[in-house]
Amino acid sequence: MDIKRKIDVIRVNPEDWPNGTPAGKIPDPELGYDLIPVERYTSDAFMKLEWDHMWTKVWLLGGRSDDMPNPGDYICTEIGKESVLIVRQEDGSVRAFPNVCLHRGNRLRPEGLGNAENFRCMYHHWTYDRAGCITRIPDLDTFPQGAPPEGKLPSYPCGEWGSFVWYSLNPDVEPLETYLDPMQQHLGPYHFERMALVRDVTVEWDCNWKAAVDAFSETYHVQGIHPQLQWYLDDVNIQIDCVGKHSRYLVPFAAISPRVAVPSSIPPAIYDIMVKAGMDPAEYEGRVTDIRRDVQLFKRKHGAAQGRDYSELNDDQLTDDYHYTIFPNVSLNVHADDVMMFRMRPHATDPDKMLYDVWVFELVPDGEPWPDRVKHRHFKHGERSIGQVLDQDAYNLPTVQKGMHADSFKGLWIGDQELRIRHFHKVIDDYVYGPNGKPRDAG
Repeated sequence: MDIKRKIDVIRVNPEDWPNGTPAGKIPDPELGYDLIPVERYTSDAFMKLEWDHMWTKVWLLGGRSDDMPNPGDYICTEIGKESVLIVRQEDGSVRAFPNVCLHRGNRLRPEGLGNAENFRCMYHHWTYDRAGCITRIPDLDTFPQGAPPEGKLPSYPCGEWGSFVWYSLNPDVEPLETYLDPMQQHLGPYHFERMALVRDVTVEWDCNWKAAVDAFSETYHVQGIHPQLQWYLDDVNIQIDCVGKHSRYLVPFAAISPRVAVPSSIPPAIYDIMVKAGMDPAEYEGRVTDIRRDVQLFKRKHGAAQGRDYSELNDDQLTDDYHYTIFPNVSLNVHADDVMMFRMRPHATDPDKMLYDVWVFELVPDGEPWPDRVKHRHFKHGERSIGQVLDQDAYNLPTVQKGMHADSFKGLWIGDQELRIRHFHKVIDDYVYGPNGKPRDAG
């Protein structure tokens, strides 16, 4: 039985919002059906190839611009073996530097947020200004060779887009706007700058960073790992699009999966969607299968009065999950009223470990005060819950990683519902592999 024939999801007509998020289906690339070699997830050698030819070449998400509004505000973030300082300058621009003293290699700041007039190494008090220039070397006359060349920290490319700050370890990286294209057009209508951070968590996971990206790149696993979501979203009638380096899928929310029977009453999760929209589920007289469309109509009618500007969003965006992956390691569940953003970071030395950042943003209605910034929390997997759905992924992924080390497992057997995973590996190939199709020299 072709399960896609069981329901007919009403989708928006892209022509009705010509200047908004592109909603039309993008033709699928021809990527074949070969195994994706398991060594990509388990091998130290491939991990080094990724570092040398991908991580050090791409643009990376550094943090939220709101966290550094004033001169001297900084974000210290880590990627693999590197630590990076991103600093707001006197003219309002941002600059990025290696977070390492040029004297003996000491870290200048711990990971996190702060404000500084200067950056003084706690070891020997070498001091750098906000622009990375050395301003003091104690007992400089005892260094016959003088100060280090140029007298300042190296500078990394750095820029801002979408209320976020981005950086690259590659001094010759392409412009940020070129790298992100066409995400600006796709995500701009949501106006992330109107959303406040309400959750900031880092979890240490025992899996390769790509296994986590994979987990958020397909809905095929909903029936297995997240069965409760089948009464909340349609995991079958989704639209998958590969967009340059990046990708997305569009998932109908406030809908029932065709894999299960339509319930006679409103499921709790859909009930909550109605309440958050301002509807009274007790007064609703329609069918469960009509709720998605009726929520869209209600939000379109009442959004402005609630201080919520949906004018640039199409009707589907008022309910559905437009899920994007910005290559290589940013995953976004984007909704009209909130965004769940995940950043997957590789471990410095171990392909079986990673850091998983969870950032949740909520739309602040016009006229309401901006909430205080939440405190960042960092812990290991299993020490505390990160929510039912994410816990289900978190507890599954270590067993996936362990299984990948079996001698009998040769690679990932990817189907059409997992097209984004295959596309993801194709983009990795574009960085890691040379023009002749053979791996670059890892040395």
